Amino acid sequence: MHIPASQHSQPADDYLVYEQPLAERMRTFLRIEFLYQQSLYHSEMDAPWSSRAAVDSLLGIMAILTRGDVRGDVLKELERHTVELNRYQAKSGVDGGRLQALLTNLSSLRDQLNGQQSRFLHRLKESDFLSAVKHRSAIPGGTCEFDLPDFNHWLHRDLQDRRKDYENWIADLRPLCDGVAELLWLSRESISAAESTAKAGMFQQALEKGSSVQLVRVAVPRSANVFPEISGSQQRFTVRFLEWQDTDHRPTQTSEDIDFLLYLC
Repeated sequence: MHIPASQHSQPADDYLVYEQPLAERMRTFLRIEFLYQQSLYHSEMDAPWSSRAAVDSLLGIMAILTRGDVRGDVLKELERHTVELNRYQAKSGVDGGRLQALLTNLSSLRDQLNGQQSRFLHRLKESDFLSAVKHRSAIPGGTCEFDLPDFNHWLHRDLQDRRKDYENWIADLRPLCDGVAELLWLSRESISAAESTAKAGMFQQALEKGSSVQLVRVAVPRSANVFPEISGSQQRFTVRFLEWQDTDHRPTQTSEDIDFLLYLC
Protein backbone atom coordinates (compact mmCIF):
# COMPACT_ATOMS: atom_id res chain seq x y z
CA MET A 1 0.00 0.00 0.00
CA HIS A 2 1.35 3.39 -0.93
CA ILE A 3 -0.08 6.88 -0.59
CA PRO A 4 0.10 8.56 -3.99
CA ALA A 5 -1.14 12.01 -4.80
CA SER A 6 -4.88 11.84 -5.44
CA GLN A 7 -4.62 13.19 -8.98
CA HIS A 8 -2.59 10.12 -9.91
CA SER A 9 -4.81 7.61 -8.14
CA GLN A 10 -8.23 8.70 -9.37
CA PRO A 11 -9.54 8.96 -12.95
CA ALA A 12 -10.51 12.32 -14.38
CA ASP A 13 -14.12 13.47 -14.54
CA ASP A 14 -14.37 12.40 -18.17
CA TYR A 15 -14.20 8.74 -17.05
CA LEU A 16 -16.93 6.52 -15.67
CA VAL A 17 -15.80 4.05 -13.00
CA TYR A 18 -17.29 0.58 -12.57
CA GLU A 19 -16.50 -1.49 -9.49
CA GLN A 20 -16.66 -5.19 -8.70
CA PRO A 21 -16.03 -6.58 -5.20
CA LEU A 22 -14.06 -9.81 -4.94
CA ALA A 23 -14.85 -10.47 -1.28
CA GLU A 24 -18.12 -10.58 0.66
CA ARG A 25 -16.90 -7.99 3.17
CA MET A 26 -16.19 -5.53 0.35
CA ARG A 27 -19.59 -6.26 -1.19
CA THR A 28 -21.26 -5.39 2.11
CA PHE A 29 -19.23 -2.19 2.49
CA LEU A 30 -20.14 -1.02 -1.02
CA ARG A 31 -23.83 -1.60 -0.41
CA ILE A 32 -23.72 0.34 2.86
CA GLU A 33 -21.88 3.20 1.15
CA PHE A 34 -24.48 3.29 -1.64
CA LEU A 35 -27.43 3.36 0.75
CA TYR A 36 -25.75 5.88 3.07
CA GLN A 37 -25.02 8.31 0.23
CA GLN A 38 -28.55 7.92 -1.10
CA SER A 39 -30.05 8.49 2.33
CA LEU A 40 -27.98 11.62 3.01
CA TYR A 41 -28.82 13.05 -0.41
CA HIS A 42 -32.57 12.60 -0.08
CA SER A 43 -32.68 13.76 3.55
CA GLU A 44 -31.74 17.27 2.38
CA MET A 45 -34.61 17.48 -0.10
CA ASP A 46 -37.96 19.08 0.73
CA ALA A 47 -40.16 16.77 -1.36
CA PRO A 48 -42.05 14.01 0.54
CA TRP A 49 -40.86 11.57 -2.14
CA SER A 50 -37.27 12.31 -1.12
CA SER A 51 -38.07 11.72 2.54
CA ARG A 52 -39.55 8.37 1.54
CA ALA A 53 -36.31 7.49 -0.25
CA ALA A 54 -34.21 8.59 2.74
CA VAL A 55 -36.18 6.39 5.15
CA ASP A 56 -36.10 3.47 2.71
CA SER A 57 -32.30 3.75 2.43
CA LEU A 58 -31.94 3.94 6.20
CA LEU A 59 -34.02 0.77 6.58
CA GLY A 60 -31.82 -0.88 3.95
CA ILE A 61 -28.70 -0.13 6.01
CA MET A 62 -30.38 -1.57 9.09
CA ALA A 63 -31.27 -4.75 7.19
CA ILE A 64 -27.65 -5.25 6.13
CA LEU A 65 -26.34 -4.66 9.66
CA THR A 66 -28.61 -7.33 11.15
CA ARG A 67 -27.12 -10.07 8.93
CA GLY A 68 -23.67 -10.24 10.48
CA ASP A 69 -21.07 -8.53 12.62
CA VAL A 70 -20.44 -5.64 10.24
CA ARG A 71 -19.37 -3.44 13.14
CA GLY A 72 -16.66 -5.97 14.03
CA ASP A 73 -15.53 -6.14 10.41
CA VAL A 74 -15.22 -2.34 10.21
CA LEU A 75 -13.20 -2.22 13.44
CA LYS A 76 -10.83 -4.92 12.12
CA GLU A 77 -10.32 -3.04 8.86
CA LEU A 78 -9.74 0.27 10.64
CA GLU A 79 -7.09 -1.41 12.79
CA ARG A 80 -5.46 -3.07 9.75
CA HIS A 81 -5.18 0.23 7.87
CA THR A 82 -3.82 1.93 10.99
CA VAL A 83 -1.06 -0.68 11.28
CA GLU A 84 -0.19 -0.35 7.58
CA LEU A 85 -0.07 3.45 7.67
CA ASN A 86 2.04 3.48 10.84
CA ARG A 87 4.78 1.69 8.92
CA TYR A 88 5.26 4.77 6.76
CA GLN A 89 6.09 7.12 9.63
CA ALA A 90 9.78 6.20 9.52
CA LYS A 91 10.08 6.29 5.73
CA SER A 92 11.45 9.22 3.77
CA GLY A 93 9.46 10.95 1.05
CA VAL A 94 6.15 10.56 2.87
CA ASP A 95 3.92 13.58 3.51
CA GLY A 96 4.01 13.49 7.30
CA GLY A 97 1.16 15.95 7.73
CA ARG A 98 -1.15 14.01 5.46
CA LEU A 99 -0.17 10.72 7.06
CA GLN A 100 -0.85 12.04 10.56
CA ALA A 101 -4.23 13.40 9.47
CA LEU A 102 -5.18 9.96 8.14
CA LEU A 103 -4.07 8.23 11.33
CA THR A 104 -5.94 10.74 13.50
CA ASN A 105 -9.12 10.23 11.49
CA LEU A 106 -8.84 6.44 11.71
CA SER A 107 -8.29 6.66 15.45
CA SER A 108 -11.32 8.91 15.88
CA LEU A 109 -13.55 6.57 13.85
CA ARG A 110 -12.30 3.56 15.82
CA ASP A 111 -13.00 5.33 19.13
CA GLN A 112 -16.51 6.26 18.02
CA LEU A 113 -17.30 2.68 17.05
CA ASN A 114 -15.76 1.28 20.23
CA GLY A 115 -17.87 3.76 22.18
CA GLN A 116 -21.02 2.16 20.85
CA GLN A 117 -22.44 -0.95 22.43
CA SER A 118 -22.87 -4.05 20.27
CA ARG A 119 -26.64 -3.49 20.53
CA PHE A 120 -26.36 -0.08 18.87
CA LEU A 121 -29.29 -0.95 16.57
CA HIS A 122 -31.62 -1.65 19.47
CA ARG A 123 -33.16 1.82 19.63
CA LEU A 124 -33.94 1.86 15.92
CA LYS A 125 -35.37 -1.66 16.00
CA GLU A 126 -37.63 -0.67 18.89
CA SER A 127 -39.10 2.29 16.98
CA ASP A 128 -42.76 1.49 16.27
CA PHE A 129 -42.78 4.09 13.50
CA LEU A 130 -39.81 2.61 11.61
CA SER A 131 -40.97 -0.95 12.26
CA ALA A 132 -44.35 -0.20 10.68
CA VAL A 133 -42.71 1.33 7.60
CA LYS A 134 -40.31 -1.62 7.33
CA HIS A 135 -43.12 -4.16 7.64
CA ARG A 136 -45.30 -2.50 4.99
CA SER A 137 -42.34 -1.92 2.66
CA ALA A 138 -42.22 -5.65 1.97
CA ILE A 139 -45.55 -5.26 0.14
CA PRO A 140 -45.56 -3.54 -3.28
CA GLY A 141 -47.11 -0.14 -2.64
CA GLY A 142 -47.55 -1.08 1.00
CA THR A 143 -46.51 2.32 2.37
CA CYS A 144 -49.10 4.36 0.49
CA GLU A 145 -51.45 6.73 2.31
CA PHE A 146 -54.30 4.36 3.20
CA ASP A 147 -51.87 1.74 4.58
CA LEU A 148 -49.76 4.09 6.70
CA PRO A 149 -51.62 7.36 7.38
CA ASP A 150 -49.15 8.27 10.14
CA PHE A 151 -46.24 7.90 7.70
CA ASN A 152 -48.09 10.08 5.20
CA HIS A 153 -48.66 12.68 7.93
CA TRP A 154 -44.96 12.67 8.82
CA LEU A 155 -43.95 12.99 5.15
CA HIS A 156 -45.91 16.24 4.91
CA ARG A 157 -44.53 17.84 8.05
CA ASP A 158 -42.07 20.74 7.69
CA LEU A 159 -38.68 19.76 6.30
CA GLN A 160 -36.94 20.85 9.50
CA ASP A 161 -39.11 18.46 11.54
CA ARG A 162 -38.39 15.59 9.16
CA ARG A 163 -34.67 16.34 9.14
CA LYS A 164 -34.60 16.43 12.94
CA ASP A 165 -36.15 12.95 13.08
CA TYR A 166 -33.83 11.67 10.37
CA GLU A 167 -30.75 12.99 12.17
CA ASN A 168 -31.95 11.30 15.34
CA TRP A 169 -32.20 7.97 13.51
CA ILE A 170 -29.00 8.18 11.47
CA ALA A 171 -26.97 9.20 14.54
CA ASP A 172 -26.88 5.55 15.63
CA LEU A 173 -25.62 4.44 12.22
CA ARG A 174 -23.29 7.32 11.40
CA PRO A 175 -20.10 6.06 13.13
CA LEU A 176 -20.27 2.77 11.27
CA CYS A 177 -21.25 4.33 7.95
CA ASP A 178 -18.52 6.95 8.23
CA GLY A 179 -16.05 4.18 9.03
CA VAL A 180 -17.10 2.27 5.90
CA ALA A 181 -16.79 5.43 3.80
CA GLU A 182 -13.27 6.08 5.12
CA LEU A 183 -12.17 2.49 4.48
CA LEU A 184 -13.43 2.57 0.91
CA TRP A 185 -11.77 5.95 0.32
CA LEU A 186 -8.44 4.57 1.57
CA SER A 187 -8.76 1.49 -0.64
CA ARG A 188 -9.47 3.55 -3.74
CA GLU A 189 -6.89 6.25 -3.06
CA SER A 190 -4.04 3.86 -2.29
CA ILE A 191 -3.83 2.44 -5.82
CA SER A 192 -2.63 4.09 -9.03
CA ALA A 193 -4.08 3.19 -12.41
CA ALA A 194 -2.65 0.63 -14.79
CA GLU A 195 -3.30 1.41 -18.44
CA SER A 196 -4.81 -1.75 -19.91
CA THR A 197 -6.34 -2.99 -23.16
CA ALA A 198 -9.15 -5.48 -23.65
CA LYS A 199 -8.43 -7.33 -26.89
CA ALA A 200 -11.65 -7.77 -28.86
CA GLY A 201 -13.48 -6.54 -25.79
CA MET A 202 -12.08 -9.19 -23.42
CA PHE A 203 -9.59 -8.88 -20.55
CA GLN A 204 -8.59 -11.54 -18.04
CA GLN A 205 -6.07 -11.48 -15.23
CA ALA A 206 -5.00 -13.97 -12.60
CA LEU A 207 -4.23 -12.76 -9.09
CA GLU A 208 -1.28 -13.98 -7.08
CA LYS A 209 -1.97 -16.54 -4.39
CA GLY A 210 -2.69 -14.75 -1.14
CA SER A 211 -3.42 -11.48 -2.95
CA SER A 212 -5.06 -8.79 -0.83
CA VAL A 213 -7.08 -7.42 -3.78
CA GLN A 214 -10.71 -7.03 -2.73
CA LEU A 215 -12.00 -4.58 -5.33
CA VAL A 216 -11.61 -4.28 -9.10
CA ARG A 217 -12.22 -0.83 -10.56
CA VAL A 218 -12.47 -0.21 -14.29
CA ALA A 219 -12.47 3.37 -15.63
CA VAL A 220 -13.85 3.95 -19.13
CA PRO A 221 -14.04 7.28 -21.03
CA ARG A 222 -17.56 8.72 -20.87
CA SER A 223 -17.44 9.17 -24.64
CA ALA A 224 -17.07 5.42 -25.20
CA ASN A 225 -20.23 3.57 -26.20
CA VAL A 226 -19.21 0.53 -24.15
CA PHE A 227 -19.40 -0.54 -20.53
CA PRO A 228 -17.62 -3.34 -18.63
CA GLU A 229 -19.19 -6.48 -17.25
CA ILE A 230 -16.85 -7.64 -14.48
CA SER A 231 -16.83 -11.04 -12.81
CA GLY A 232 -14.30 -12.89 -10.74
CA SER A 233 -13.00 -14.16 -7.43
CA GLN A 234 -9.87 -13.69 -5.36
CA GLN A 235 -8.02 -15.97 -7.80
CA ARG A 236 -8.82 -14.28 -11.12
CA PHE A 237 -11.21 -11.85 -12.77
CA THR A 238 -12.61 -11.15 -16.22
CA VAL A 239 -13.73 -7.90 -17.84
CA ARG A 240 -15.97 -8.02 -20.92
CA PHE A 241 -16.82 -4.80 -22.71
CA LEU A 242 -20.35 -4.62 -24.09
CA GLU A 243 -21.63 -2.22 -26.70
CA TRP A 244 -24.66 -0.20 -25.71
CA GLN A 245 -27.47 -0.05 -28.26
CA ASP A 246 -30.72 1.01 -26.62
CA THR A 247 -33.15 -0.17 -23.96
CA ASP A 248 -34.95 -2.45 -26.45
CA HIS A 249 -31.88 -4.53 -27.34
CA ARG A 250 -29.46 -6.58 -25.27
CA PRO A 251 -25.87 -5.28 -25.23
CA THR A 252 -23.38 -7.40 -27.15
CA GLN A 253 -19.66 -7.86 -26.62
CA THR A 254 -17.61 -5.51 -28.77
CA SER A 255 -15.10 -6.88 -31.24
CA GLU A 256 -12.88 -3.81 -30.90
CA ASP A 257 -9.85 -3.35 -28.66
CA ILE A 258 -10.81 -1.18 -25.69
CA ASP A 259 -8.29 0.90 -23.72
CA PHE A 260 -9.20 1.46 -20.08
CA LEU A 261 -7.75 2.19 -16.64
CA LEU A 262 -7.52 -0.67 -14.17
CA TYR A 263 -7.30 -0.34 -10.37
CA LEU A 264 -6.76 -3.38 -8.17
CA CYS A 265 -7.57 -2.28 -4.62
